[in-house]
Amino acid sequence: MADAVGGARAAFLRHPAAAPLAVLVAGAAGSAYLYVTDPHEPGHLLPQCPFRYVTGLLCPACGGTRMAYDLMHGHFTQAWLDNRALLLASPFALALLGRWMWEGLHGRRWQPRLGRPAQAVILGLAVLWTVLRNAL
Repeated sequence: MADAVGGARAAFLRHPAAAPLAVLVAGAAGSAYLYVTDPHEPGHLLPQCPFRYVTGLLCPACGGTRMAYDLMHGHFTQAWLDNRALLLASPFALALLGRWMWEGLHGRRWQPRLGRPAQAVILGLAVLWTVLRNAL
């Protein structure tokens, strides 16, 4: 009996939908915690940005936690001020997660691939955003 359960568990973990479902569950759990925990206030268990901790500068994703909190509470202007670039990129990230989930639920493995030019553009935008937001 134990072998059957172990085999079923292993089969589930190999299913193409297992990873996107795990990301969805972890995201939902993190969102639930974030919804009731204001990152604008001190004294919470939310992680700090290691780049900012070491350098004192804002990384491209700094403000993302505050942005997500503000979006969940309908504070769209504040979310925009927290991190404009990440806010604009969020629909694309959600679309990628949705596609990954769709393909997994249909039994297909999906791994998006970015060519070198696309990688260079994304890296360039991240560096430009980091420089601009720290200069202003």
